[in-house]
Amino acid sequence: MAKIYVTRKIPGKAMEELLNNHDHEVRVSQFDRPLTAEEFIENAKGSDAVLTLLTDKIDGEVIDALGPQLKIVSNYAVGFDNINVSQVTEKGVVVTNTPSDEVNESVAEHAWSLILAISRRVVESDEAVRGGAYFGWEPDIFLGDNLFGKTLGIVGLGRIGTMMASKAAGFNMKVLYNKRSRDEEAEQKYGMEFAELDDLYARSDYLSLHVPLTPETRHMINKNSINKMKHGIYIINTARGAVIDEHDLAGALRDGHVKGAAIDVFDNEPYVNPEFISMENIILTPHIASATVEAREKMTSQAVGSILAVLSGNKPQEIVNEEVWGKRRN
Repeated sequence: MAKIYVTRKIPGKAMEELLNNHDHEVRVSQFDRPLTAEEFIENAKGSDAVLTLLTDKIDGEVIDALGPQLKIVSNYAVGFDNINVSQVTEKGVVVTNTPSDEVNESVAEHAWSLILAISRRVVESDEAVRGGAYFGWEPDIFLGDNLFGKTLGIVGLGRIGTMMASKAAGFNMKVLYNKRSRDEEAEQKYGMEFAELDDLYARSDYLSLHVPLTPETRHMINKNSINKMKHGIYIINTARGAVIDEHDLAGALRDGHVKGAAIDVFDNEPYVNPEFISMENIILTPHIASATVEAREKMTSQAVGSILAVLSGNKPQEIVNEEVWGKRRN
């Protein structure tokens, strides 16, 4: 009987089915919060499989602490910057993640909701009404900006970035994009234009970030890059918090170079930069871009399915470290 440890309760029918599966011993963390490193090792030690979240940091040292029987780290997220994949691969442990159209659609929709909300000052005006500051229609209160005819710059044209581009036509927006290599098929399909970063910054009215967190992308949005942007730009981040230098963004929001920002992720989650708290021209959401019923059901199904596949000796579909399969632990 294999031992499976889940670091936090997650929603979804697949999880309910796993808990009722008597072929395996399944334990779920008793804490409804992120585990400390010590708690994680203490509870997961001896497991054949662990289902982890982005808040769980995994490296070679952690793998050693969990024991030689561990076969898979199934990460309940699309990103896996919480895992030192090279070190885990060296140990012969499979790493999987949960990419899907359901997640991509959810994140893209949330990014668009942030664009609309910051453009039309929805949060500010809602707070004003709730605070008793609405005294009747006025011609110049909470003036926002139309999206129609504006330019959207997408940095990172992966699955989510592509879904962002597909929805821009509804607002008659021009779309610029940047990625490592041009995607001429996507250009033709969605009417996009490839642009080097500096050119994209200078021409975009809205900037939406969809890059993974790497040494290259860490703090790529900083004082230097912001100074290259069009005055009055809006910045949207549903990627990873550390893509933005938050102090530099706060300064640009104060001086008006950046007209507004809407971010779902933070540099040091769950810590929120206190500079942002009192600002009216930034929207802050608590890392919920993929938080839809459809996306969570799919993620749970994938995370559980990967564990069951590996424990049965089958290769999972969503494997991150493909090269480990031939030398994986048995």
